[in-house]
Amino acid sequence: MGDSAAGTGNARFGHTPGMIVTRHGHACLLIESPSTRVLVDPGIFTNSWRELTDLDAILITHQHPDHADVDNLPGLVAANPQARLVTETAVAGMVSELSPVTARVGETMDLGDISVEMLGGEHAVLHPRIPRVGNVGYLFREQGGPSLFHPGDSYDATPSDIDLLALPLVAPWASAAMTIDFTNAVSPERAIPIHDFFLGDAGKATWMRICGGAIDDSVTIDDPGAGEPYTL
Repeated sequence: MGDSAAGTGNARFGHTPGMIVTRHGHACLLIESPSTRVLVDPGIFTNSWRELTDLDAILITHQHPDHADVDNLPGLVAANPQARLVTETAVAGMVSELSPVTARVGETMDLGDISVEMLGGEHAVLHPRIPRVGNVGYLFREQGGPSLFHPGDSYDATPSDIDLLALPLVAPWASAAMTIDFTNAVSPERAIPIHDFFLGDAGKATWMRICGGAIDDSVTIDDPGAGEPYTL
């Protein structure tokens, strides 16, 4: 089970070594190391991220609005003028006025004491009649510290040696069997659910029970509440 942390800042606010992860609803995560503060996938299903400041980077996996709230993204960028905006190719075209950096699969970017490897390339298949869009998963590794993988909307990339997997729990493109197989393929030390807006409390509990019953015992599944700092 992960430990909760009292604070939400990094070294500028007294953060000791290690990553602190805070869920801001659905697929949106705030990831903090001793020197770096990164937000991933600020989407339309939540608004707590809109008040965040002191960000060093904002990363977006793909163009769907539950991951990229392009209407409110300019306000976040304006409140964080020092933050690097890194987005999948299609998103970069949608917010070109914000001067984003395009995320390219296979490349690695350094953000302070965190390196970010870009994996994947395509969104999961919704249906053969629905064209696939791009999707970039982000693998975070803190120097001398833990690692975290946020896959966006895809189970294609299965990196190894992961301390924490941000696990898309339920989606129009996924089944429970796919979720279980993906988690076991990555085989992280821990996993926390994301992409769970579509589930009510009872539905989430059921989905967690079903998946948890078939995910390998070596994987610890935690479920920190929204806004609750989770320490690696």
